Amino acid sequence: MSNSIKNVLVTGASNGIGLGLTKKLLNEGAAVIAITRSGEIADFSHPNLTIIKGDISDEESIKIAAEAVKNLGIKLDCLVNNAGVGLDLGDEIPTAALMNATFATNTTGTVLFTEAFLDFVQEGGQIVFLSTAMALLRNLAPNAPAYRMSKAAINIYAVMLSQRLAAKNINVTPLHPGWVQTRMGGDTAPVTLDQSVDGIYKAITENTQTGKFWNIELNGVEEF
Repeated sequence: MSNSIKNVLVTGASNGIGLGLTKKLLNEGAAVIAITRSGEIADFSHPNLTIIKGDISDEESIKIAAEAVKNLGIKLDCLVNNAGVGLDLGDEIPTAALMNATFATNTTGTVLFTEAFLDFVQEGGQIVFLSTAMALLRNLAPNAPAYRMSKAAINIYAVMLSQRLAAKNINVTPLHPGWVQTRMGGDTAPVTLDQSVDGIYKAITENTQTGKFWNIELNGVEEF
């Protein structure tokens, strides 16, 4: 791991990519703050792991989690916005319920969480958003309307944020983690959890292009 990557915060760290990435970062020598809804990670602990309860879809919960991180008195080298939902992946017709629930986490919650934690990211640090290539215009299809639109909005926010934070040399990266063998992706997905985590880790440690879309399947950036 780069010597500059010492303190990392990962949202949605209780399972799937979030948990896999947390373990990878810890194994590489980083200290990790894991945000989970329950405030715990089942059957896992590590001396360099701090677990904080937080639900990014709840504004009050975000404030409480931010205060807990503030009390730790550290600066983050990297903030990884991993938490997200895919509630309508098999649907074509948008509904109010699924649109509202999806955007509450994938867009509104992710944006508000990031804004609440910006002061903890040190100059020269980075912010990563797990997005999806499904949200790129050239890849659009009729299915998963709420999921695709919510992630497209995060891509836009990431580029806007990269412009805002350019003077602080904070790198902002929306990222496609692949179609991964997780609870959301399913057992038949073509990318294993380890492959996805390794690709995200590569982006964290090697990418220097702020505001660009990183695709782990390409091992680099691609156009929006």
